[in-house]
Amino acid sequence: MLDSPAAVLTAPAQNRAARYAAVRSQTAEICRPLLPEDTVVQPVIDVSPPKWHLAHTTWFFETFLLAKHLPGYQVFHEQYAFLFNSYYNSLGSRVNRADRGTLSRPPLADVYAYRAYVDEHMARLLAPYADASDVPFAELFELGLQHEQQHQELLVTDIKYILSTNPLAPAYRTDAPAPGNATAPPPAWLRVSGGIGTIGYQPTNGDAPGFCFDNELPVHRTYVDDFELQNRLVTNAEYLQFMAAGGYQDFRHWLGEGWDLVQAEGWQAPLYWVERDGQWLRYTHHGLQLLDLAAPVTHISFYEADAYAHWAGARLPTEAEWELAARHFSPNIENGNFLESSRFDPAPLAADAADDECHQLFGDCWEWTYSAYHPYPGYQKAAGALGEYNGKFMINQMVLRGGSCATPVSHIRTSYRNFFHADKRWQFSGIRLARGL
Repeated sequence: MLDSPAAVLTAPAQNRAARYAAVRSQTAEICRPLLPEDTVVQPVIDVSPPKWHLAHTTWFFETFLLAKHLPGYQVFHEQYAFLFNSYYNSLGSRVNRADRGTLSRPPLADVYAYRAYVDEHMARLLAPYADASDVPFAELFELGLQHEQQHQELLVTDIKYILSTNPLAPAYRTDAPAPGNATAPPPAWLRVSGGIGTIGYQPTNGDAPGFCFDNELPVHRTYVDDFELQNRLVTNAEYLQFMAAGGYQDFRHWLGEGWDLVQAEGWQAPLYWVERDGQWLRYTHHGLQLLDLAAPVTHISFYEADAYAHWAGARLPTEAEWELAARHFSPNIENGNFLESSRFDPAPLAADAADDECHQLFGDCWEWTYSAYHPYPGYQKAAGALGEYNGKFMINQMVLRGGSCATPVSHIRTSYRNFFHADKRWQFSGIRLARGL
């Protein structure tokens, strides 16, 4: 059992078996368009093969729930713990992260058989608790669902990267979304009053009762000065202006580490952008497409986001500013562009969007903040293996907020903290500008 405040489960969970089946089937649906050959590729260390994701999420339920809470349970294969453990040192040795692409065996069919075996036994585990409010493994079960939803997002982004490295630039899907607006509405600046505010997971202040990760706790007070936030995400057209103005060639816009990286890697544009015959195209889940100028720019590093903000005469918001603004404007999260929209790409803002509302706070793109990923005051790490879930990563990473077009809508909330190293670009990451008053 998780030790508080490693996780929070305040609302009675209903239809556990149905929720489990829905989450597990969503993962399989994401992988359905893939060929078996697609599922073993690992172009870079950040990207895991889809077959590994399918097995790892299954190993999580087997290891943390079935092995501990279903009497007489026999593991599907004694070597799978070595193959599909991710980073839990307390659970033993494992395949190196960079070597996951070497796992041509077990075959994909065996991995799906593994999923079916674990699903069958999870149904047995859940059956006696169909109508129970007091379940001894409730928090572990919820964590397992949330963990699989995290891997659903990783599957979407990893599949995109994998297929983008194929010289044929194959399309993951053939049903490309209809073109959006030709231009985005002009951005507007929205004032947010500063002072002492409260951040962290708060069911009494806009967060749906249920679950949160340990890194969203404890709830605590923080001070921010008055500031302004732009009412929408930065678009591809606006980012093109930065590029045309020599943004990638002018060191004055860049942090030192970012400038060194740009020079070393030869970056001239966001990830997946390709210039052909004077036109910019972008690799998407639908193959190479003309750049949608009105859509939010995405697949950029923190360094690029910060350089753009500096060039634009603004800055990135801190995560406290972002969360306080999100609570102030209180948009309907379910209206965002998430995984369930099946778009798998940021969407342009409607031309008639109101100037006095804050748009695209949830979905479309994870928004880089100028905040390091560190523990909140009073943070306590859980004991045992689950204490490795978040706490040990609280160094040398930056916080992102709001979710993306690959995030399941039921997985996001105002207090949710994502985190990546400043150079990472394969996630749907974008820019919202802020400035002081």
